[in-house]
Amino acid sequence: MTDEDAVDAVVSAWHRERPDLDLTAIGVAGRMGRLALVLGPAQERVFGKFGLQRGEFDVLAALRRSGAPYTLIPSELSTTLMLSRAGMTSRLDRLEKAGFVERTLDPDDRRSFRVRLTDKGFEAVDAAMTEHTANVSELLSGLSGKELGLLDDVLRKLLRGLDPQE
Repeated sequence: MTDEDAVDAVVSAWHRERPDLDLTAIGVAGRMGRLALVLGPAQERVFGKFGLQRGEFDVLAALRRSGAPYTLIPSELSTTLMLSRAGMTSRLDRLEKAGFVERTLDPDDRRSFRVRLTDKGFEAVDAAMTEHTANVSELLSGLSGKELGLLDDVLRKLLRGLDPQE
């Protein structure tokens, strides 16, 4: 049995054609891309069970982890989720229509409003988070605890170097 994967085949072909290039980073980036293609849909299936898309789950999760009273202003949500205000408005409209959040005028600034997690939203995000955690743990169960910790450390370092918000 070989440890080679589909990315190794791509890197090998490029190495044959362009032996002058160091393709190590190409292999790593290729595997990260393939992981995103595998992990994304597996996570979306869990969110879908709760009537949510990934972005909607992210909004509910941001509200839930903000702590009681589970209320934020839209600009805080936009910043937290790195989303445009227009994109946030669209998500909030869908979540409000579904009864997961409610918007009320901000008593401190009547030009703005607050977004609050409803009881229905609280129950949905808690149930989704429980299943999401179990799902991701299962998806990554091929790694030992030590390997998960090392991967987490390496990815954190990489993100700090690439993302100015980190």
